[in-house]
Amino acid sequence: MSDTPVSGLHGRGDGSHPTRVLAIVNQKGGVGKSTTAVNLTAALGDAGRKVLLVDLDPQGNATSGYGLDKNQREECVYNALLGDTPMAELIEPVEVENVFVVPATIQLAGAEIELVSAFSRETKLKGVLAPVIDDFDFVIIDCPPSLGLLTVNALSAANGVIIPVQCEYYALEGLSKLLESFKLVKTHLNPGLEVFGVLMTMFDGRTRLSQQVVEEVKDFFDETVFETVIPRSVRLSEAPSFGQPITLFDPHGRGAEAYRSLAKEVISRG
Repeated sequence: MSDTPVSGLHGRGDGSHPTRVLAIVNQKGGVGKSTTAVNLTAALGDAGRKVLLVDLDPQGNATSGYGLDKNQREECVYNALLGDTPMAELIEPVEVENVFVVPATIQLAGAEIELVSAFSRETKLKGVLAPVIDDFDFVIIDCPPSLGLLTVNALSAANGVIIPVQCEYYALEGLSKLLESFKLVKTHLNPGLEVFGVLMTMFDGRTRLSQQVVEEVKDFFDETVFETVIPRSVRLSEAPSFGQPITLFDPHGRGAEAYRSLAKEVISRG
């Protein structure tokens, strides 16, 4: 771990409430999982919450989204899951105050296969997070676009899921499979798991389609849908290539405002 310590911080800042652990899950790619992981954690950090972002996607987009070089790391979350490295040694501070990241590298790509034969394979992440979890108000887990063992580990470790849904055709396609996996984990591994919120992403207010998709998703998920919708934005798309969350890259733009609004909703649902 870097020079900045996280010990001494306690859940929700005062130790009076359990840490909220949220897995950002959708097996479809390109729906805004990593974008949401980076920008929600930044907005929560700006709001004074201590946040840990765990990058569980071998692509490492959340890692590079905070300007951490995936190619220069000898160890990543893989070494906690399938090695002997304590999670505390992998936690790194980033440019945003109150935000810390456990990075991912391509090394994580082999974890799906290696976990198959591992002891307690579905709950490895929960176990390695346990020693550090109380140092944070929120732990956000960015999941890969699949329903394999890495995602199952995230669901087992979390007490809530955020499901990003893109405002495009076939938005609801595949969600039944995701909810089926969610129910299996809830029944067999993690009875406290809940759908914390459904987030509409890439919303284009100029099109009837975006409005229709929001209405369909609200009909399907009811009150779990966040009021905040994330707009389709060029600046949001550009920010990762500069290694910055949108709150730093374009602090006064629509994307930053949307993620600040989402952070307020997440805190209020706490």
